[in-house]
Amino acid sequence: MKENFDIVSAKCSEITTKQYSTSFSLGILFLNKELRKPIYAIYGFVRFADEIVDTFHDYNKAELLAQFRNDTAAAVKNKLSLNPILNSFQQAVNHYNIEWELIDIFLKSMEMDLEKNMQYDKEKYKTYILGSAEVVGLMCLHVFTNGDVQTYNQLKPYAMSLGAAFQKVNFLRDFKADYEHLGRVYFPDVNFKNFSEMEKAKIENEIEADFNNALIGIKQLPRKSKKGVYLAYIYYLHLLKKIKRVPAQRILYERIRIPNSVKLGLMLRSIVSYRLNTL
Repeated sequence: MKENFDIVSAKCSEITTKQYSTSFSLGILFLNKELRKPIYAIYGFVRFADEIVDTFHDYNKAELLAQFRNDTAAAVKNKLSLNPILNSFQQAVNHYNIEWELIDIFLKSMEMDLEKNMQYDKEKYKTYILGSAEVVGLMCLHVFTNGDVQTYNQLKPYAMSLGAAFQKVNFLRDFKADYEHLGRVYFPDVNFKNFSEMEKAKIENEIEADFNNALIGIKQLPRKSKKGVYLAYIYYLHLLKKIKRVPAQRILYERIRIPNSVKLGLMLRSIVSYRLNTL
């Protein structure tokens, strides 16, 4: 029965999410049960594409990514793929009417990562944030709004801000690894070796503005999704606050982390806020 393969596919996406991201896994657990599988599917798809460009150094990345693109298009068209991650993803895409344009924009951002020693200018930075983060937020918003076009259009800018905020925090957190291992500096007009407090503060202010805008939309999300999204928001906001407290030069040699014990505390705090209707 194909249902068995679909169950296995969904499990693969869930395992992928839990293996790669504790924070997103916790947030997904606080979504309504019916929303978890499609969000796992979206994360699994995004994660696999990211792995191709970030870790498969001994292989032809361009060839692998091109094949991944073709396989994704075929999966969506045929409503089936023998790749369980893509099979799970196509189900979410077809059920929630996620337009190909969003998938295409995301994959184009992954193609940008194929270029070695990339120094992003403002235009490339904006394009990359759109593809790697903002459209992923929109894919998730399709699931959260479940066909309600009016609500989707109303919340689009806030979902894009939240995706951008998450990605920019990741850029700051992974500043050292991105530069040393992948030759990338995503922030425009920033010299890695001379990263200053002024540059760091400017980036942090930009991210805070994204978070502030995103919270407006989180408060308007359907109840089934609000708690889980708010938990992810709280986690990343706390990570940003921790990064703000460390000197710019420390970012160059250390990856700032949130201990699991603190993540648990943040989870409990977000639950309290939700139950007290302070959102």
